[in-house]
Parts: sequence; structure tokens; C-alpha cells
Amino acid sequence: MTTQTSLNLGTVPWEPALGRPDLLGERVLSQLTVWSQNDPERTARIFVCEIDPQDSDTAAMSQRYEIPMHDSVNCVLVAGKREGTERTAAVAVRADTRADINGAIKRMLDVRKASFVPMDRAVEESGMEYGGITPIGLPDTWRFVMDAAAASDEWIVIGSGVRASKIAVRGSDLAHLTGADIIEGLGR
Repeated sequence: MTTQTSLNLGTVPWEPALGRPDLLGERVLSQLTVWSQNDPERTARIFVCEIDPQDSDTAAMSQRYEIPMHDSVNCVLVAGKREGTERTAAVAVRADTRADINGAIKRMLDVRKASFVPMDRAVEESGMEYGGITPIGLPDTWRFVMDAAAASDEWIVIGSGVRASKIAVRGSDLAHLTGADIIEGLGR
């Protein structure tokens, strides 16, 4: 199989992610390096682009760089309790949907009430900048689940661990490399 060396998505220039370590969060770079040793073919299909950090929020990024919302995926950290024990997950849903916190995600966590993890805790526990949180490089303490729609997309744009860039990866590659649980209906 031929390795893809470029990507045409939106108006930004995409480069192989491992060729631009300066655009990746520390944990993201570390995870990509491990993946490149274990699955170099899939890792070679991960790209990064530089963006203005002020445009890191998905809607602003999509508008400025002409990347359709349905090609972007948000990774949100959620938590809930059951019998005094906290249950957490990193949830990836397409940006043209909303994470179904009080429905599918609450059922998936098997809790009475699920909610977004506060920003300061999300930043501290992920080791990533707010607006750049991604499932790539998240600590193993976070279960990673992906909406089936995002996992089936050809290319998705996600955070890079920092606000100054975004990563593009095939949905199926992200699901494979992270060992994600794929669940229907996490986004609505």
C-alpha cells in the first residue's frame, strides 16, 4: 500500500504530523511516536496543520479555514457517579452534532447524571490545552468512546493537544489506533 504524503482539506496546508513535532502537544507527540513504531502505515496517514490559536474552537476554525463542520470531531471529557464511584470517558462526536450527555452518554457510563468535566480539571488531567484536547495521548485512566458516525468518516479533524494546530486522521485509523469503543448515537 502506498503511503499518503499530502492531504487537501480546507484552505490550510497539511503536513505529516511526525514531521512537525513543534505543532503537537507533548503527550500527543509521545503517543504518535509509539504508534509509528507499532503501526507505521496508519501513523503515516496522520497530518497536522498550523492555525491561529484564537480560531481553535471548532466553529471558528471551520469558518476561517473552510473545513466543514461534519469533517471536524470534538473530544469532550465527561463524568458521572454510580454508587459513589466516578466513571469517566473521553467522548468523540462529529462537530455538526452535540454530545448526547443526558441520553446515550449517561447510559454508556451507567450513571444517574453525566456532565462535562470542568475546564481546569480537563486541562490538568489530559495534559493538553483547552481547545486542543484530543484522544491521542490521553492518559489510560480515560476510557475513549467514539460515535459510530465519526469512526466511519474518511477524514476527521481533531485537536492536537495545543490550540495552535489541528490533526487530520481517518476516522477508522483513530478508532483502531486508540482502541476506541464505537457506539451508535453518542452525538445527536
